[in-house]
Amino acid sequence: MASEAPDQPVAKPKPKRINLRRPDIMEQVKAQVLTHYRSDLVDRLRTKGEVTCPTGQITIKLAKEFGFCYGVERCIDLAYAARKVFPDKPLYILGEIIHNPEVNDQIREMGIHFLSGPHQSADIDDLGEGDIVIIPAFGTEVIIREKLEAKGCQFVDTTCGDVMSVWKRVRTYAKEEVTSIIHGKASHEETMATSSQAIAKNGHYLVVNTFEETDLVCDYIINGGDKEALLKRFDGCYSEGFDPDTHLRAVGVANQTTMMRGETEEVQRRIKAAIQKRYGTENTDTHFRFFDTICGATQDRQDALEVMLQEPLDLLLVIGGYNSSNTSHLAEMGERVLPTYFIKNVKEINGPQSIRHWNQHTQQLEETPHWLPEGPIRVGITAGASCPNNLIEDVINHLLELRNTSAEEFLAN
Repeated sequence: MASEAPDQPVAKPKPKRINLRRPDIMEQVKAQVLTHYRSDLVDRLRTKGEVTCPTGQITIKLAKEFGFCYGVERCIDLAYAARKVFPDKPLYILGEIIHNPEVNDQIREMGIHFLSGPHQSADIDDLGEGDIVIIPAFGTEVIIREKLEAKGCQFVDTTCGDVMSVWKRVRTYAKEEVTSIIHGKASHEETMATSSQAIAKNGHYLVVNTFEETDLVCDYIINGGDKEALLKRFDGCYSEGFDPDTHLRAVGVANQTTMMRGETEEVQRRIKAAIQKRYGTENTDTHFRFFDTICGATQDRQDALEVMLQEPLDLLLVIGGYNSSNTSHLAEMGERVLPTYFIKNVKEINGPQSIRHWNQHTQQLEETPHWLPEGPIRVGITAGASCPNNLIEDVINHLLELRNTSAEEFLAN
């Protein structure tokens, strides 16, 4: 008698694709988003570039590029659309949709449950088949996505296209047995997602954030050294099984998309030079890879600020979430040139007497007294790619109030 073939496990079907971009839905979304985040004042000031108000003795100048980028607008639109398409169904999001507290508050107020972070209201383990999960703009780790797929969850994937370009590059490195050296912050959601793409293809990665860390890696590439000391120094910043004696022989540089272009280029330059010193210039292509994956919107905002900083200004206000990488780099640029105050919203301004602002070096809020000079002043303003225009308007209106004038009088000039 023929034996029966053992039952084969039934593979779960791939998550269904949810069509959110129906014209009727997107029309409603556009109207709602404009209500929440648009600013007529900012739009008009953007057109003018700068405005001087003689009565208030104040000139306000906006950087040419600032605020929401296309990727941020897209991810917010998709989250809002999901709520419109499924008005009565529980919706979940893996974490902060972008690095802006006001926007994340708005997402929560729409009844979307956070699966991580300080406002967590649900747990991944409790999800089941058909539950709808929003993937934030930063993307997510491969293992988390696979876990949700195994549960039969459906996805609203808002991952930025620039981030996915980095993932493609890292997967290519892994297939070629090239270790990814990722310029970024190891604890940032995007870098964690990118790192997971490397190990998903049986590759390896090492995350470097500073030039000091880069130089440590370069020295090891050239001279070797104490492997255990290096691994201890980079604890939590490399893949399981990473062996610098083996996995630094062929490396490819990638980056968190919101880093400063100049810094990423310097990181790759130093690593390339180390590889060439160790293996010879003629063997560069065998041992080194590099591909520019800096986000275009991030670079546009940095370039625009660089131009603005060449003009006479008394101070700079940088507006955005304190955990926003691209915003922190704008503040860093300003600090090199003039008094710069990195604030998340208008509530940080306590009149001309004092201003609370984020010190990204100490990772703490600090207070500066008498921050607003008397007499005629020129104030520069920029904002990170995750900062909505309504928050910029709040700051401008308050500045005008402090100078005993109004938006109407300001724009009349």
